[in-house]
Amino acid sequence: MAEEDRDAPAPVPGTGDDRRRLRYELLSCALHGHHLEGVGAERVRPTDGLLVREDPEGLRWHRCLRCDAWVPVTPRPQPDRPHPPDRDEIALPLRGKPLRDRYVLRLIALDRLLHFVVLGALATGILVFADKRASLQAPFYRFMDLLQNGVGGAGGVSDRGLLGEVAKAFAVRSSTLWLIGLVIAAYALLEGVEAVGLWFGRRWAEYLTFVATTVLLAPEVYELLSRVTVTKVLTLLVNLAVVIYLLFAKRLFGVRGGGRAEAAERARDVSWEALERVPPARTAD
Repeated sequence: MAEEDRDAPAPVPGTGDDRRRLRYELLSCALHGHHLEGVGAERVRPTDGLLVREDPEGLRWHRCLRCDAWVPVTPRPQPDRPHPPDRDEIALPLRGKPLRDRYVLRLIALDRLLHFVVLGALATGILVFADKRASLQAPFYRFMDLLQNGVGGAGGVSDRGLLGEVAKAFAVRSSTLWLIGLVIAAYALLEGVEAVGLWFGRRWAEYLTFVATTVLLAPEVYELLSRVTVTKVLTLLVNLAVVIYLLFAKRLFGVRGGGRAEAAERARDVSWEALERVPPARTAD
């Protein structure tokens, strides 16, 4: 930072040449508030100019370490520390591409969470049915006979419609139902693990999601070839977008420099050097 910028009395918010635009930093600050440091400091040192500045009237301007906005703050009457924290005491918030990636990964995590809930409910239903099928079978057939006789139809169960599918389920062996239920439950658990890992931005979760999603692309294409529906098309498109994003944007399996390039990109955007690269706001005349 230039010497004249360091000695400037106070910036005017919104007038700096910081290439401000609608971005994820602004969205995060709108949702969670600005990330300010040293608000409770007793005094401001000359070396704190990157974080906070004080005008002649005693009003302090704190820089948000996420979106670079300068926020006016009245000093506290009872400070909680002598001066703003040093750089090694501050955990910088995400900004730039790492922050954008967190939003995208959490969007994918919500999709996986939905899968976990739906598949978990389906697996629970199948396992409960497999366990209680013997006690449910006789009442079901009695109900169907009463229903058919009540409308003047023939007794027994038709093989059509939802009730027909339920009747077929009674004919499936219990061992088969248990196997299907456990497989669906395992897949639901996998989706849940993906959701948690992606939400917290874990690298292993990105690989797990990529592999699990890629494996399912083939059966999804096969199902689409047999019968085209809007749901199948949307599911395929979403999963394709997830695979492409993880492979290229997150640089999995060494693509576009791999993990080293990912780490370098993070260091470029989330660092004190990144903050110093953004010119401070102009001072009042």
